[in-house]
Amino acid sequence: MRRRPGLSARLKLTLSYAGFLAVAGALLLAVVWGFLLRYVPDNSQGLLGISPNRYLLVHTFAPAAAAAMVFLLLFGLLGGWILAGHMLAPLTRITDAARLAGSGSLSHRIRMRGRRDEFRELSDAFDAMLEQLESHVAEQRRFAANASHELRTPLAISRTLLDVARKDPARDPGELVERLHAVNTRAIGLTEALLLLSRGDRGHFTRESVDLSLIAEEAAETLFPLAEQRGTTLDVTGGPARSSGSAERLVTNLVQNAIVHNLPGDGTVTVHTEAHGDTSVLRVENTGRRLPPELVPTLVEPFQRGTERVRTDEHAGVGLGLAIVRSIVRAHNGTLHLVPRPAGGLLVTVRLPGTA
Repeated sequence: MRRRPGLSARLKLTLSYAGFLAVAGALLLAVVWGFLLRYVPDNSQGLLGISPNRYLLVHTFAPAAAAAMVFLLLFGLLGGWILAGHMLAPLTRITDAARLAGSGSLSHRIRMRGRRDEFRELSDAFDAMLEQLESHVAEQRRFAANASHELRTPLAISRTLLDVARKDPARDPGELVERLHAVNTRAIGLTEALLLLSRGDRGHFTRESVDLSLIAEEAAETLFPLAEQRGTTLDVTGGPARSSGSAERLVTNLVQNAIVHNLPGDGTVTVHTEAHGDTSVLRVENTGRRLPPELVPTLVEPFQRGTERVRTDEHAGVGLGLAIVRSIVRAHNGTLHLVPRPAGGLLVTVRLPGTA
């Protein structure tokens, strides 16, 4: 937005300092002048015939007062310019950083030193904002790159299958149809997961009173065949934990993730719900391989499964389970906490605002 040029803040502060100093000096001279002339007689002999009269004092004091006023004005302009420049120097650094950020450079930080004042707080807040922006932009870039790869993979597989079928007409068409169906099913699941993740980031969910304990039981009942197939014991414990929102997908994704990423044959998954004051708590704990602590924060990023990106169909899902969970938790103003278990596996704790 183009605006008409005006006086700079430094010049305005300089004129303000100089004007205040000149007014203060003028008032001081006026008070001295008034009290001095009050006791000086206005006659040709002066006081007792030996003191100067008012006329002589006026002509003697006026030039000195005028010179003092000029000095105060010049001193106020010079001192005000230097002082305003010193005061606005931090703001100049913040402005330069904002211009760099506007040009796309989000890695620059102000890192202002000195005692904490208004400018230091503004600088720290600006640095924190840049850090979050840089993190979000990097996350979005990784997401776009990973999504492009994941969406391109089923299309490439479909083209390869069709090329093979075209070159080998005698090939069994039933096998081709079955493999194409599996590839398209994965592509549709990936697209639906991306749409759900997008809705979660925008907070587009139906707001209604729900009980996390009932949702946990329903999710356990739905996913019991998967747990039985993988030899995983699934338990639901705890009591009512009411919240407002849409938590079905959140609970289902957590339970499914705990079943899929577990020990083969003898794993366990424990789902626990409880209420703490005005907070509803959901904990999902599962056995599994040991996870390095530095790896855990990356698990909520899209297309992350364990230590590497999703590239195969060996597990259910498309690598967006925990990313969708984080998105839903954010949309509900809750918190998501992941802790690796010492014996292996993961403990996921979700806290949502509770309702009566």
